[in-house]
Formats: sequence, C-alpha cells, structure tokens
Amino acid sequence: EVQLVESGGGLVQPGGSLRLSCAASGFTSVTNCVAWFRQAPGKEREGVASYTTYTQPTGPDPATYADSVKGRFTISQDNAKNTIYLQMNSLKPDDSAMYYCAAESLAVCGHDWYQARRYRAWGRGTQVTVSA
Repeated sequence: EVQLVESGGGLVQPGGSLRLSCAASGFTSVTNCVAWFRQAPGKEREGVASYTTYTQPTGPDPATYADSVKGRFTISQDNAKNTIYLQMNSLKPDDSAMYYCAAESLAVCGHDWYQARRYRAWGRGTQVTVSA
C-alpha cells in the first residue's frame, strides 16, 4: 500500500518561494507516477505537476507541468527516491490553495496525468497561502 505525507506549506508574500515535500512509502512497480494537485475553497482540484519516479539517468524528462506554473515551479525527487519535492518560485495570490500529493501507476503520468480521479493514493495536504 502507498502512503503519502506532505509538508512545507505556509504563509509567503507575493513573489516569494516555498518548497513542498511529499514523503512516500509503499511504492511498487505499478505505482511510479507521483503528482502535485491543489485546491482552493470553492474551486475544482487541479493538477500542478507530475513526476515519473525511478527513471533511468539517460531516460526522458520525468517532469510535466501545468501551463499556469511552468517556469515557476519545479518538481524533483531526492537521491534516496523516497521524497518528491515541489519548488515554488515567483508565487502569486492565485497559487494559494491546499496542495496535495498523489500517486498512481506509471501510465497515469502520460496524457491524463492532470485528471485527479485517476489517482487512488492521496496525502492529507499542506496549506499554501500567498498574501502581502
């Protein structure tokens, strides 16, 4: 079974940065897709970025981003491969939301990575608030 725990959220001023962490355990060969989602009050949960875990060093780029965060956010994995990060720079008030980590089989990291209903394993979320 897969378990995910997010951390790193908080209050930051517009233009500032935060780094979120997702501690993952219980992954198997069919749970190699990890993604960050966010949801603000009254809004639909949206995909932020996805990452194909345990890839070969010479393989394709494992990261995918939503257009709204591309160039500002970076998803990555630590060397031990048990933590997924989301580095968020140039933050805007519209980035304020509860951020969730999710995991599913490798195939989900393709064209439908941003569809929240595809993921079965979810963390409980970490709050990000961007305000002056």
